[in-house]
Amino acid sequence: MFARTLGKLLLTLYAIIILLPLLVVVMATMKDQQQFYMNPIGVPSSFSLDNYIHLFQSQPMLMYFSNSVIVSFSTVAVLLVLASMISFGLYRLKNKLSQTILLLFVIGLMVPSQVNMIPIHSFLRDLGLTNSRIGLILVSVSVLMPLSVFMINGFMKSLPREVFESASIDGAGESRMYLQIAMPLSVPYLAATATFLFVSVWNELLFPLLLITDQSKMTLPLALLQFQGEYSTNYPGLLSGVVIISLPMLVMFLFLQRFFISGVTAGSLKG
Repeated sequence: MFARTLGKLLLTLYAIIILLPLLVVVMATMKDQQQFYMNPIGVPSSFSLDNYIHLFQSQPMLMYFSNSVIVSFSTVAVLLVLASMISFGLYRLKNKLSQTILLLFVIGLMVPSQVNMIPIHSFLRDLGLTNSRIGLILVSVSVLMPLSVFMINGFMKSLPREVFESASIDGAGESRMYLQIAMPLSVPYLAATATFLFVSVWNELLFPLLLITDQSKMTLPLALLQFQGEYSTNYPGLLSGVVIISLPMLVMFLFLQRFFISGVTAGSLKG
């Protein structure tokens, strides 16, 4: 009884620690710049949505939002398909070759993406893919592929091999086992991976900043830099953009929460 009560108190305290900064950010978006500088973390004297209205009137936010949606969903879709195929192949092979391939992906996790900024930019410039959503998608896929394979491969190991052995005896080929057995069984795992990858791509700033200079191709995080001037920064407008950026991630997590939790717990309990 004491342990349960203590656990609830600790969880409540943790929730307050997480929600308090979010509340401060939301309240800051209700202030004008004068109110913000006079009282950055306090309650606004009057609540107003002028910052959000001005944000959409002064900036093509729908265009930025569309670019982020296209890049994020395309990247996650390509990653899930390729990484699940690679992971299934490694799961089915289970020999020294598969272990070597998996080791190469693990080594890829150790190399920071910032190290490759110059060669990536030069390579995409030679291909004519700078200032394009396709180039940004390709870079995001290549950078996140090791992590995707590492995560999905760990989930694949929890799948029962007896199911695939029975399917093989019944004459099912590898492609059929992948499509009709592995993928349906991996839905919670794929949803958990997709949620993590979506957040990573949606919040990515480094490679859009490196590759995109055309305003019509900017993603939301890159567009927010426009609120930062040389001598001053419009913090209420900037924080309003942060709130707008955060909403799709919140909605996605709410829809995929059941799959995300079941995927993480299943991957941790089965070994």
